[in-house]
Amino acid sequence: MTDAVPRLERMTRQVQAAARVPALAVALHRADRPMWSYAVGGTGNATALDAETRFRIGSVTKSLTAVLVLQCRDDGLLDLDDPIGRHLDVPAHRELTVARLLSHTAGLQREPYGDVWDTLRVPDLDQMLVDLARVERVLPTGRRYHYSNLGLSLLGHAVGRLRGGTWAEVLAERILTPLGLAGTAVEGGPRAATGFLVDAYSDEARAEPPIDLGPLGPAAQLWSTAGDMARWAAFLADPGTVDPRGAVLRPETLEEMRWPRTVTDETSWGAGFGLGLILLPQGDRVVHVGHDGAMPGFLASVYGRRGGTGTPQAMGCAVLASSGTAGEIGELPHRLMAAAVQDDPAEITPWSPGRPAPAAYRGLLGRWWSEGFEFVFGWHDGALQARGADSPAGLPPAVFAPLPDRPDVLRTVSGREAGELLRLTRDESGTVVTMHWATYRFSRRQETFERYDFRG
Repeated sequence: MTDAVPRLERMTRQVQAAARVPALAVALHRADRPMWSYAVGGTGNATALDAETRFRIGSVTKSLTAVLVLQCRDDGLLDLDDPIGRHLDVPAHRELTVARLLSHTAGLQREPYGDVWDTLRVPDLDQMLVDLARVERVLPTGRRYHYSNLGLSLLGHAVGRLRGGTWAEVLAERILTPLGLAGTAVEGGPRAATGFLVDAYSDEARAEPPIDLGPLGPAAQLWSTAGDMARWAAFLADPGTVDPRGAVLRPETLEEMRWPRTVTDETSWGAGFGLGLILLPQGDRVVHVGHDGAMPGFLASVYGRRGGTGTPQAMGCAVLASSGTAGEIGELPHRLMAAAVQDDPAEITPWSPGRPAPAAYRGLLGRWWSEGFEFVFGWHDGALQARGADSPAGLPPAVFAPLPDRPDVLRTVSGREAGELLRLTRDESGTVVTMHWATYRFSRRQETFERYDFRG
């Protein structure tokens, strides 16, 4: 990443100066290069600003809590369609489902009962749960996206009870330790930066008071370093590379979390929300996945990059700032990753010949028609694949796998019509003459519906 570093450093310095950020720390993770990190400014206290400095990451915490929830699902402790009342003793809103709470579509009000962000007094867990009887359902469930710190906090405490500990204990055991995130904790510790509100009309920076979120911890309590969060972002984007043994979560489950459940704006469709994760399309089949965070005196933006030409494996970027007023922080990780890919793209893997298609499938390779549309079936990377003849080059193909003991019936494992069956029909000589994919007929030439008798 040598060629890209000067540009990345300059972009970081420009934001620190223009947005007037007392301390700004960034890190970029990618599998094919050493971690790049950079910091500019000062902590506002007696400690030096460096790679070990901790910042509050606010709602980025939600992405870790969401992974804990999906771990419970994969371990059979809950189902995404379960009502929260099945796993947490609550006096109201028991019917709101885990999936709705994760995707912010439950309609639950944003914060606990009371003026938490005015008084900075957070009730204890027991009181917060009792007060649910006074909490509003501000929208009908499933109506639209409505962000709720309260909803994610309930899920975090449900996870703790299912695992027999607190949310913080489960987090340390099941995410922080396996991924080596030693700089991430519920407290800032001795290497914490001071958070500031920078005055809009002068250069004064006023220190914000520390606040412990107590039972709201699963939504926004964590502190971390830029390096830890860049690794976390890379895990969200490419878990198979960061966590090849699946010690934290299976890649298939992260794929499920990244699937958009809703859009955050019904008119622009510029952002989506999955299961605890924000999804930001970047164009050219690139999406950034992660979360932003804000706490008094701090802003954070943590995203991984997926798709697109030149994107390396396990690419993630974190931007952590000791200012609660620097809106530019939310754009910087996206700009840094785009610049890194442009200046230092991933190496192009040389093509090399592979093994031939199995004899049972060689005869079906080539062009097929379904009504008026042409498709190309081929054998690549050890699997049968198909794509539309006119599909964009970057569109992933459909990939098939034969059912056990039924080689002429294949399941679509990814791409177009994922989950549907492909059935092969052979003539007496064993040649595949027709196929049915998701029940649509495929033939070697264009056919009308005239072969069918619709007269009854």
